[in-house]
Amino acid sequence: MTPHQIFDRMRAEWLSGAPTYDGAMLADDVVTELPFAPPGRPTRLEGKQAVIELARAGRASFPVRFDDCRDVVIHETADPDVIIVEYELVGTHTATGVQSSAPFIGVLRTRDGLLAGWREYQHTMAIAAALAG
Repeated sequence: MTPHQIFDRMRAEWLSGAPTYDGAMLADDVVTELPFAPPGRPTRLEGKQAVIELARAGRASFPVRFDDCRDVVIHETADPDVIIVEYELVGTHTATGVQSSAPFIGVLRTRDGLLAGWREYQHTMAIAAALAG
């Protein structure tokens, strides 16, 4: 898969309520990084199994249903295996019904058609407000 195809698949999984990653799209040595992760959450994960386990646990406990991924802008880089993606996730808090949104930037790296790296920069204040409902 190309970086664009992998991002499209990630976006489809966010909107379906599934964990972000399935094993078929990940390189065995995949690295995910969340430099601005909230306290208590890892900022870096290495390896397919670690990434899958955290994605499943996180999705199961996350009180927001994603309704839309909009304003997507994809920036090409000099490396054909790397794209930079700007997007906004819109979601509804499952307990309160309040809808909110937050902007993100992701750096996506592929290798041999698989996701090899994902670095996501989040608007932590917007996410905290959304989680508060």
